[in-house]
Amino acid sequence: MTAIPTSAPVVPGRLEQMSTRIAFFIAGFGIAAWAPLVPYAKARAGLSEGTLGLLLLCLGVGSIIAMPAAGALASRFGCRRVLTAGTIMICLALPLLATVSSIPLLIVGLFLFGAGLGTVDSTVNLQAVIVERASGKTMMSGFHGLFSLGGIVGAAGVAGLLGMGLTPLQATLVVIVITLAALLKAGPHLLPYGSESSGPAFAVPHGVVLFIGCLCFIVFLAEGAVLDWSAVFLSAERGLDEAYAGLGYAAFALTMTAGRLTGDAIVRRLGAKKVIIVGGVLAASGIFLATLSSAWEVALLGYALVGAGCSNIVPVLYTAVGQQKVMPEHIAVPAITTLGYAGILTGPAAIGFIAHGSSLATAFLVIGILLVAVAVSGKILRV
Repeated sequence: MTAIPTSAPVVPGRLEQMSTRIAFFIAGFGIAAWAPLVPYAKARAGLSEGTLGLLLLCLGVGSIIAMPAAGALASRFGCRRVLTAGTIMICLALPLLATVSSIPLLIVGLFLFGAGLGTVDSTVNLQAVIVERASGKTMMSGFHGLFSLGGIVGAAGVAGLLGMGLTPLQATLVVIVITLAALLKAGPHLLPYGSESSGPAFAVPHGVVLFIGCLCFIVFLAEGAVLDWSAVFLSAERGLDEAYAGLGYAAFALTMTAGRLTGDAIVRRLGAKKVIIVGGVLAASGIFLATLSSAWEVALLGYALVGAGCSNIVPVLYTAVGQQKVMPEHIAVPAITTLGYAGILTGPAAIGFIAHGSSLATAFLVIGILLVAVAVSGKILRV
């Protein structure tokens, strides 16, 4: 395989913008399609909660290993080839995860699935930085909005298919058909090149890139906290029936998606700096409201505020990393993506550790304080 020239043959336009949106949808759709399949995999393999938790780490390990590699490969062979390879990896892993019952095969499937997701996620953000810069317009929030929309469609769609009586394998085959159809639509206009490939293939993030990565870590940490612990908090601490405890994350996801789909206009009106400041304050206020209020209805409002506040911070940070000159973007973009994933992966475990030593409410309050720090950073970061 020969390397793709690093110089762009054409300036990305509307078709490349469309392909970027579809690729973000694929990333969100793929990861969410797995969520309804988890209980089936657990039952099929006879796993305990603890064993399942350890196995799920394989997904995260696959993602974190793949992300920096994807940035290096995209700079050499182009975003199109790397995105295609990552999508195919997802499609190969899903049937495996829907059918196997042995732990070794589950490990292989989860690692492959995680590697595919990490490859797609890292590369599509790199393409988004290039396409947004070429457009001269704010577009990153809208791109990430398609990821959130894909997540809602993937989780609800697979759950609906399973509810209709389809087997996990049949449901994943539907997912694969939709995913490949989306790839075929986007493929011709995915970028056949990556960013400038000067500098090493891998490097430890430093300077402003490390600062941006830490902010991504906190925001993704908050997202992981709401995803994994809001239902537990609402049921155990606020007495909400377990059947409705998922409403906390639903409120978060809805405002997150709405915020991102309208985010480009918000960023243009307020400016990136105010988006970080106001978003951090909103998200922190939501955490404090959800944690300190005794009424579950108020807690739902709090989680909705967290989603609204967090929705556009990460897209703004990706735009900022595309503007910095400290590190090449084919290294910097995967670096902050990896740090963000680390927040989602380690966050729930850290919250559990704090909750064990103190209380779940205390753990959420720590998240709120970190989000205040994100808001303060908006005054420091040059965006």
